[in-house]
Amino acid sequence: MKHFTNYIERNKSVITGKENLEHLYTFKDFPIFFGCVNNPQEQDLLADMEWAIDSETGVIQLTKLIPLEILYREQHVDAFGKIWEQYYNDFAKYIISRKQPKILEIGGGNGKLALTVTKTAPSVFWTIVEPNPLFQGNNRIKVINNFFDKNFKSDNNFDAVIFSQVMEHAYDPREFLENISGFLKPEGHLIFAYPNLKLWLKNKFTNALNFEHTMFLTDYFVDYLLAKNGFVILNKTTYKDHSFFYDVKFIGEKQPFTLENKYSEYKKLFMNFISYHKNMVEKINKKINESDAPIYLFGAHIFSTFLIVFGLQSAEISAILDNSKLKQGRRLYGTSFIVDSPEILRGKGAVNVILKAGIYDGEIKKDILENINPDVTFW
Repeated sequence: MKHFTNYIERNKSVITGKENLEHLYTFKDFPIFFGCVNNPQEQDLLADMEWAIDSETGVIQLTKLIPLEILYREQHVDAFGKIWEQYYNDFAKYIISRKQPKILEIGGGNGKLALTVTKTAPSVFWTIVEPNPLFQGNNRIKVINNFFDKNFKSDNNFDAVIFSQVMEHAYDPREFLENISGFLKPEGHLIFAYPNLKLWLKNKFTNALNFEHTMFLTDYFVDYLLAKNGFVILNKTTYKDHSFFYDVKFIGEKQPFTLENKYSEYKKLFMNFISYHKNMVEKINKKINESDAPIYLFGAHIFSTFLIVFGLQSAEISAILDNSKLKQGRRLYGTSFIVDSPEILRGKGAVNVILKAGIYDGEIKKDILENINPDVTFW
């Protein structure tokens, strides 16, 4: 594996634009891609993940970014499982209720949201802009293979811009919102889903912050950025423990918003996240050393990558498991593991599975115990 050095420096606050960042923590030699690949392991790139906090606002962000064409080398998320299926159905209903016929979706890689909406709402026409599409479109869904940035152009007029779990990936959220406003008619709608990052980090979920989620831009800061970029929030709905659904209108005039400093609160959340995982991995390693049964790790994604970087004794792991057919039979980037289906646990009797997949733990555990192997012990 090679160490990456050609970073994009981001030394200014994504909220204020000031150079007042305080270093918090650095993960050394972190794999830069969170999916599964077919290339040899020696081609994998490792980079330093350096986190800092803005002392004036409390926003936490990476100071070294990976170029987008390297970070998003291919699509690695297919949103598999009942939680994602329900999420798409519920967000589709939210969009349909807004009655916007011509839609531009940013980052609709798998096409699931577009297909769900257009199947139910026959008057809706949809355009997706996505650099790594898994869906090629149809007569009502056009797919443009591209990044959405300041260089993106379209001759179409849209009633609404849509995105799902995208803004947290933007390197400059202020510029991202400014680019979106250029595609909206006067009082056009921006309808989007945004992860509940504060809850995720509070619950120690490892998919909260990483090389793709490059900032702890909680919904509080999203509300602020919307106001400062000329958007008015028409509706903001909390969706389970997963996300927020937003419907906002662009009016072009900055809205009043007194920004509170979240420095102490957010710094504590982040440092608790670090200490929790160090202690947890130490306890898991002790269990590994004491166990005679085979040990498996679930999740060919950031969930496993973080544990390994925190020091998990991966040499004792029999295999990494994942339900996604997009990942099975391929190697988890940054490791030597070829991903297996949980089906390999069938008939194996008492085995241990390390499962730290955030909000998806319950769904995964239930499926394995009820449908594959009731003798699995989860750590």
